[in-house]
Amino acid sequence: MNNNLNKYANRIVNAFLKNKIISPLPSRYTKKISEAQKFRKLCESKIQKPISGFKAAGTGLPVLKKLKEKEPFYASVYKHNVLKNKKTVKINKFTMGIELEVCYLIKKNFFDLKQKASKKNIKKFIVHIAPCIEVVGYRQKKKGIKTLGDLCSDFGANVKFVIGPKKKFKNQNVKNLKTKIFNKKINQFVNGNTNTVYINPMNSLLFVLKKLQKDKIKNKTNFYVFTGSSVGVVPILGKGVYKGVIDNLGSVSTKIS
Repeated sequence: MNNNLNKYANRIVNAFLKNKIISPLPSRYTKKISEAQKFRKLCESKIQKPISGFKAAGTGLPVLKKLKEKEPFYASVYKHNVLKNKKTVKINKFTMGIELEVCYLIKKNFFDLKQKASKKNIKKFIVHIAPCIEVVGYRQKKKGIKTLGDLCSDFGANVKFVIGPKKKFKNQNVKNLKTKIFNKKINQFVNGNTNTVYINPMNSLLFVLKKLQKDKIKNKTNFYVFTGSSVGVVPILGKGVYKGVIDNLGSVSTKIS
């Protein structure tokens, strides 16, 4: 079993690093979230690239209910997959879609916090807040989501993150903000709300930071936390520029090619 585990981990790690697509992983590594978590952590331990942050995934409460899961999960986000505003992202037929999120930049000394993370004590570690686009997809020849483990076992299914202009954190309200993502060229418009993100993005941030504490994760630099989509997974219906707007936070865009 351990030999097989390592074999499949090496295979998907190689696909992740070289931007390749492989045959689907065996369901024993993806069906149960507990097994998928173990598999993801093994894969991440094999990657020697700098980590820029961590993402919350499965933050939509209706999705969690449908998949019969109690909570989201988190995954590492590597520096080579984080882009500046307006950068181009190349997709393939296994790309699932595009998301619009709130992200936070957190001071590295959060990892020195001795108390359990809470909404009150984490605010002093937040440096910036920004709108962000995430392009999601598999490194495997499969489509759709049957289990939360499908996403988890494939590095959280994150392809690229595009970060919009950052604002200095001043305890901005992130509850009940209207959001939208659109591609004018093909007349595709999708509206959303930040409250769809695990109650709200600050709650999602706290969830991730608590998990990092529990798993004794450390990072040597300031790091981002990507809190989950406010518009669900929006299908990419055509190439061109997708722009996301979050009320009171600003906008972010990427060119899909």
